Amino acid sequence: MSLGLIRPAHPASNPVTQRTPTRYPLRDGADPAAAGVYGVSEAAGYLHLPARTVRDWAFGREYPTGGGRARSVALIEPADPNGRRLSFLNLVEIHIIASLRRVHRVKAQPVRRAIAYLKKEFGSRRPLLDHHMLTDGTSLFVERYGSLVSVSEAGQLHIRECLEAHLQRVEWDENHHPIRLYPFTHPGTTTAPRFVAINPRVRMGQPCIAGTGVPTAIIAQRHAAGDSVAGLAADYGRSAEEVEEAIRYERRAAA
Repeated sequence: MSLGLIRPAHPASNPVTQRTPTRYPLRDGADPAAAGVYGVSEAAGYLHLPARTVRDWAFGREYPTGGGRARSVALIEPADPNGRRLSFLNLVEIHIIASLRRVHRVKAQPVRRAIAYLKKEFGSRRPLLDHHMLTDGTSLFVERYGSLVSVSEAGQLHIRECLEAHLQRVEWDENHHPIRLYPFTHPGTTTAPRFVAINPRVRMGQPCIAGTGVPTAIIAQRHAAGDSVAGLAADYGRSAEEVEEAIRYERRAAA
């Protein structure tokens, strides 16, 4: 079977088919990493987070007050706030903030204040993506966040370890700009292999088997339609482990 041929899968038996994203052409000269190409549900699925969490972090949320209702300020600057669309850069920012979910119940206000602190320290619009975050930025963020929520020193150490593990899943170019994200595929661990990659310049940011342009969704669709792991590995010239990881990733995203 040729690599371009995809066996159809019945939509009723294949939930992955239902979330195949729609992409629109970028303007000439537009940075694909900054373009708003992801909907909230799509971004949440790729990062294995609740859609409500991603929506609140990216666009804020309404909450009741004594005088009516108010809206919280978002933790990040979404690429397209009016169209409720997120960029690859937003995806990486949310991926980094999500590290706190693994060790501490995220409190939005301390995160917001910690990010504001980094903006002031680094003079950066997106401090979580600034190259300083790879050095002293991690300590500054953890210390500020930890002090705001009264996390112990042991708790801060745990947060830092998890934050660093998330930063290591991001590949940066020579100018310290994020160019690839290797999302986690195994629940409850920060040591999953880098077999799945999101690159804004490949398949318009769809998750693919790392080093290829083969979307993980296609692998999962074909597997759901009856193709074996061994057969898919042979068709695409990849290892069985990579194919299994792509399927595992898509199953988590669909769930």
